[in-house]
Amino acid sequence: MNSNYLSTLPSTVVQFLHYQSNVKNKSELTLNEYCLDLRMFFRFLVVSVEKKKFSDDDLDNVDITYLTDSFYKTVTLNDAYRFLSYCKEIRGNKEKSRARKSSAIRTFFKYLKLNGIIDDNPMINLDTPKLKKTLPKYLTVEQAQKLLMSVDGPNKERDYCILVLFLNCGMRLSELVSIDYTAIKYEDDRASVIITGKGNKERTVYFNKACILAINRYMKVRPKDGVIDRNALFLSNRLTRISPKTVQHLVEVYLKKAGLDGQGYSVHKLRHTAATLMYQTGKVDVLELKELLGHENLNTTQIYTHLQDQKLKDAVDANPLSEFDSKTNKNQSE
Repeated sequence: MNSNYLSTLPSTVVQFLHYQSNVKNKSELTLNEYCLDLRMFFRFLVVSVEKKKFSDDDLDNVDITYLTDSFYKTVTLNDAYRFLSYCKEIRGNKEKSRARKSSAIRTFFKYLKLNGIIDDNPMINLDTPKLKKTLPKYLTVEQAQKLLMSVDGPNKERDYCILVLFLNCGMRLSELVSIDYTAIKYEDDRASVIITGKGNKERTVYFNKACILAINRYMKVRPKDGVIDRNALFLSNRLTRISPKTVQHLVEVYLKKAGLDGQGYSVHKLRHTAATLMYQTGKVDVLELKELLGHENLNTTQIYTHLQDQKLKDAVDANPLSEFDSKTNKNQSE
C-alpha cells in the first residue's frame, strides 16, 4: 500500500484498508485503487457541498483527513450516483473505471455496517455500471511464432524465455517478474514453480518442454557476479530483479519488430493467447483453465468459452449455403 496515499485519508478509511490487506488478503494493486477511489469520492462530497460546479483541480488538494465517523452517516445513495455521473461526464471515466469505483464504495460501506459504524448501509443497492462484454484479444499460433522469432539482441535468451513463459503458461506480469529460479522444482523431464497471484493465493505453474528449454538456455548466460537480487530468475541490466515496466517495454519492442504493433496487443494479451490456444485444443476444459490462470471465479474464465462459441458461429456463417434461399434460387447477399 502506498504510504503517501494513507497520509491523505481519514483514519476509518485507513483502518478499512488495513483490514482489506491483512484479513481479506487483497493485492497491493487493489488496495491502491481503493485508496484513490475512496479519496476521490469523499473529496467530491466535501467540495460539492460548497460548490455546485467545480473542476478537477478543486479536488486535488482537498483535505479529508479530519472526517469522522459521523460524516459517513450522512452519505446517501444519491451521493454515490452523483459522484459516478461526475466521473462519467466530467472526468470521462469509462464503464470499467466507474464499475471499480462503485465496488470500492460498496465494499467500504459494507465494512462500516459490519463494524457498527453506521446503522444502515445506504450502498447496499448501489448498481454497477453495465460493462460491455468483449472477447479477449489474442495472437494466433502463427503470430505467436513470429513474435518469438523476432527476438534478438544482447538479452535475447532472457527476453525469449520471458515471451515463452507468457505464451505457454498464461502468467500475469506480476507473477512472472516475481519468480525465483531457486524455487523452480525439477522432476524427471518436468518442472514447476509455486507463484503467488491475486489475493495472495498460491498456485503451481507447470513448465512444458519449450519453457524448460528456454529457462535452461537463459540460465547458461544469466549473470552470476554482482547480482543484487540473487534468487530472481529474470534480471535487469542493473543486475536487479527485472521490473514490470521493463518487461512491458521489451514486449512492445518485439511486437513492433514482428509487425504486430498498433493492433491492441500487450503483455496481458499474451496471457489471453496462452489461455485461448490451450482451450482451443479441446484438451483443456474450463475448470482446468480456471486453475491454470488462477481465476477466483469461474465467470472470469467463461469468456474463453464465449470466444469458442464465436468461432463456431463464424464457421456456420462461412458455409457456402449460409445465404442460399431455395425460393429465389439466389444468395441473400446478391
